[in-house]
Amino acid sequence: MSSVGIGQRPQNPKQKMVKALWTGIWLVYLSAPVSDLVHGGHSTGVVVLGWLGLVAFVAWYGVLLFRTGRGETNALVLGSLAVLATQAAVLSLTLGREWLVLFVYVAIASGAALPLRMARLTIPAVAAVLIAIALVVSGGKAYLAGLLIPAFLGGFAMTGVRELVRTTIALREARATVAQLAANEERLRLARDLHDLLGHSLSLITLKSELAGRMLPDHPDKAAQQVADIEQVSRQALVDVREAVTGYRRPRLACELAGTQVALTAAGVTAELPAEPDLSDVPEESESALAWALREAVTNVVRHSGARRCAVELVRRQTLDGPVLELSVQDDGSGGSGGTPGNGLTGLTERLEKAGGSLEAGRVRRGFRLVARVPLTAAEAPVDAADDAVGSGA
Repeated sequence: MSSVGIGQRPQNPKQKMVKALWTGIWLVYLSAPVSDLVHGGHSTGVVVLGWLGLVAFVAWYGVLLFRTGRGETNALVLGSLAVLATQAAVLSLTLGREWLVLFVYVAIASGAALPLRMARLTIPAVAAVLIAIALVVSGGKAYLAGLLIPAFLGGFAMTGVRELVRTTIALREARATVAQLAANEERLRLARDLHDLLGHSLSLITLKSELAGRMLPDHPDKAAQQVADIEQVSRQALVDVREAVTGYRRPRLACELAGTQVALTAAGVTAELPAEPDLSDVPEESESALAWALREAVTNVVRHSGARRCAVELVRRQTLDGPVLELSVQDDGSGGSGGTPGNGLTGLTERLEKAGGSLEAGRVRRGFRLVARVPLTAAEAPVDAADDAVGSGA
């Protein structure tokens, strides 16, 4: 992603540019010190020193914000904030009340660079220094009301944003850990299933092979029977392995919905997904076909559509051919460049027709929409496409 949060250091030039622009927007409030230097009637020497002080303050403020997150200790950050506050105090005491606004930046930097437990103390401390300086500077009391509230709000707002960024990062790491644990659990399940499937069969084959070898010199007919048993066990083991592999390869709709959330979020697409569906009465072939349809549709959204929003709906409908389960995936993107269906949609159509369902896909007013339907009862024979279209229309 190109954005970078408060309390994080930029990782690439684009993030540096984004953070520089975001930080630069708030420098507009330095118009009061700039106006004082231009129209305040100060001598040339004072103006030059004022400009140097202002540039040094902004440079130190920027370094503090941009260096945050590089592993600095809290003591180093506190020292940097102390230097920033000292600059603000010196400039305010020497040049006048217009420079009190610098303390707002000190409070904001404190909230952005320090953990919440420390920022709760430093932000009020900055406000106290601001009050003390304002009481000393001529006319500073009139500026207190307009500066104290921004100092408090800005500082604590930065702490909130910082904590939100930290929580988001922790959530992403936790999600990645959960995915890794799920993958490990799936590998363990596969290992257990293969052991259960092949352990007994291979042990039996080994035992009968040894027995056949001992019987072969004196009892060739019995050895032949053992070899026949070995062939039968081997064929059954092969059937069991094929059935197991088919089960592993068959996608599940609930798993695909969870994967859809992750894929769309990672691609920066806002996902609108249905609640966890009840698929207890859905035939395995129909569920598998819908799962393939969802996977293909989401792949097209992520790769080709350029969409910002994608809505997935899963509803049950009653048609002339019986109850059906309808999956709808609609995005607000361009829908791809081609006007003819690609290999993915063609293969998906064939898969749905094999399960007795149908597929509709095409551009709509705002984006692209894919609708897949499958029967809620096991199909005894392939459904005629025309009849299915009539039932779907109902």
